[in-house]
Parts: sequence; C-alpha cells; structure tokens
Amino acid sequence: MNKKTPKLASIISLGCSKNLVDSEQLLFQLQAAGYSIKHNTDQAEGGVVIINTCGFIQDAKEESIEVILQYAAARKRGKISKLIVMGCLSERYMNDLEAEIPEVDAYFGKFNWQNILNELGEEYREADKNQRILTTPPHYAYIKISEGCNRRCSFCAIPLITGRHRSRSIEDITLEIKDLTLKGVKEFQLIAQDLSYYGKDLYKENKLAELIETIADIPGVEWLRLHYTYPRNFPLDILPVIRERNNVCKYLDMALQHCSDGVLQKMQRGIDHRSTLALIEGIRKEVPGIHLRTTLMVGHPGETEADFEALKQFVREFRFERMGAFAYSDEEGTYANRHYTDDVPQEIKQARLDELMSIQQEIAASLNQKKIGQVHKVIIDREEAEYYIARTQFDSPEVDPEVFIDKTQVLTIGEFYQARIYDAGMYDLYAKIQA
Repeated sequence: MNKKTPKLASIISLGCSKNLVDSEQLLFQLQAAGYSIKHNTDQAEGGVVIINTCGFIQDAKEESIEVILQYAAARKRGKISKLIVMGCLSERYMNDLEAEIPEVDAYFGKFNWQNILNELGEEYREADKNQRILTTPPHYAYIKISEGCNRRCSFCAIPLITGRHRSRSIEDITLEIKDLTLKGVKEFQLIAQDLSYYGKDLYKENKLAELIETIADIPGVEWLRLHYTYPRNFPLDILPVIRERNNVCKYLDMALQHCSDGVLQKMQRGIDHRSTLALIEGIRKEVPGIHLRTTLMVGHPGETEADFEALKQFVREFRFERMGAFAYSDEEGTYANRHYTDDVPQEIKQARLDELMSIQQEIAASLNQKKIGQVHKVIIDREEAEYYIARTQFDSPEVDPEVFIDKTQVLTIGEFYQARIYDAGMYDLYAKIQA
C-alpha cells in the first residue's frame, strides 16, 4: 500500500500586521485542507512556499524581491515543490515580476489570495473566512477593520495598491472578536490603512466610536488599542470612549508626517500646522495620560533646512511618547513622483533622520524616568533567561518599548499583573510584580 505524500505549506509573511492577518487566514484554510503548515520558518523545504510580500517603500520592496529570489533558487534546485507569491508587491508589479522571476509558479495580488487554494487543487472555505491560525502569542491578535485608503498623500503608494476604503461591518468584526476571546485572546489591536474613515463608505457616517464601544462591551476583551488614524477630519467622538472605557487603552497611533505648512501642503495632507497643534492639544486634554504614537517623514521633495528645523522644534515641544520616522522614498506612480523632483540628497535625508531620532531618544528616556515608582497593569508576553517580558497599555507589540519583570516569582504568559517600575532605560522599563 503506497503511503500518501504529506502536504506541506510554509508562508513567509513580510511587511505590516495587515499582511499578517491575511497570512493567518490563509494558514487556517491550508490546515483545513489537510496541509501541515509553517509560518516564517527557515526550514521551508519539500513543500509549497507562499511569500506574502510588502510593496510600501523601496526598502520593503527590495526585501520582498530578495526573499522571492532566495526561494526561486530553491525551487529551481528542486528543494521546494511549488513557489507562490502574493501580497502588495505582486498586486502592483505582477506583470514585471512574472517576466523577471519566471521560476515562481503563480502570482496573486493582495485581494485574490483566496484563489491560491484553487491553484493547489483545494477549495476556499467561505464559511471560515474569518478563521485564523494566530502567529502572534495566543493572548493578542490584530483585527483588520477595513481595507484601502481614500486619502491622496503625495508620497504614498498604498492607495495605488489597495484601492478605495472598504469597511467591514460592525457585526462581522464583533463576531470575529467574540470567537477569538473564546480561544483565549485578551488583547486586540485594531488596524487599517486609515481607522479614521471607518464606516463612511458602509454606513454613510463615521462609526469608529460605535465600533470601539461595541467591542469594549464584549466579555473577555481586556485591552483594545487603536492603530493608524489620520489627523484630517479626525473622529473626535472616539476620545470620550478612550477616556471612559477601562479596557480601551489610553493609546493612539496617528501619523502626522510633518508640521511645516509648506511641506504639509506639498504632501497633500489636507491639514495645516495650526490645526495639527490644536488636535494634539485637544486629544491630550480630552484623554489625560494618553500616549501618542506618531510617524514623521524627512526629506520630502521641497523640504528645506528651515522646514526641518521647524520639525525638530515640533518634536521637542510636543514630546511624543512614541515616535518613529522614515526618509522619503520616491515611489513610482505617486503624485510626488509625477509632479516633484526628489531634490533632497539621500545623505541629507539620512542625516535628518538620524538627528530627529536622536532628539526622540532623549525625550523617550526622560519620559521613562518619570514612570519610576509608578504601578502599571502589565501583560506578560514571554519568558527569557533573566526576565519576564511584559507590556503596559501604552505599549503595542513589536513596535513599542517593553517592561522587564524580575523573576522573583513564577508568572503566567498571557496573564495580567500589577507591576511597580523601579528603573528605566532609554526605551524599556524594569519592574517588580506587586505582592
């Protein structure tokens, strides 16, 4: 009797957490079809390899291409049986990729990845569309509430890849979260290209506040955190919800990009310096103690030394609790690519980026020092040799600082504890569990 060849599939997920959700859903579908599955493994041999690509900026595109080429070589040597590419890069550059890397058996975009099951001779299970194999620790998950973006920022290729904003229904989202809570998930990160637009397409009005309140009422939701809001037409009605609901983290991720009127206008952000300042001040007044995460850009076409000096002063004045920055990348097809000259030399972009992040390091260290002596609710993410690694409500997984907990007692991964901060580094905190 012939032994059946085992069905093996590995997914390599690149880029953001929104991509990760797609990968997790595909993992479930593959497992339901009888595949033995792996995620982001270094030992993807003998089966199907699916690469979920990122195409946001040049560095991400280069990483995706490098990974595709690595596995294309393995496919050519017969180390893997089939190579499939999906995601943002192939959504945007499918014809070019098919011509340049023919070793790939099939390319799929960002929104037709369900057809991968057909390519493998399997059937996509529509009834299980929201089911996932979590690749995160089992106590937290990312929840994608919409796809696409209606903004037209000059530098951004995301709308070219994802198309217009499409909200999921409140009912669909809450059903997914209820199912995940039954599986032990306690912390939820709401993600989208633009949370601020949620509901306008589906309900003809902004429904983000209603969505947050509905989720916060679900038993088992202990922490709910918001990522990727937009400053123009910001939904101010979410602020009382953040302030009043104990399980909604006092945390808000809002990419501001810049503060100079000239640069903001060139970026087509639809907001000016004065309105930006008023929004930040209003948020902090409405939700005392909130931690703001923002992202800033240096080197956009036309950014002068005076613009950059203003940006540095802006960072020093507002002392963001969490801040990231990146240098402008000239992306094909964007407004900036078509209408501006990429006139800031790369070495100046890098120098500005380094200087801005150096300022933020000092701010982060200073803000951390003020937390010494405070007691915070923390969740334990993992155990390492000398410490348990935890986070407060102000810390999102992967991107924010962590809390190092002394191993004076046995703690449970995924559980909440009260911890007293006794020391602080530039980014991370050190704490002991309260008796």
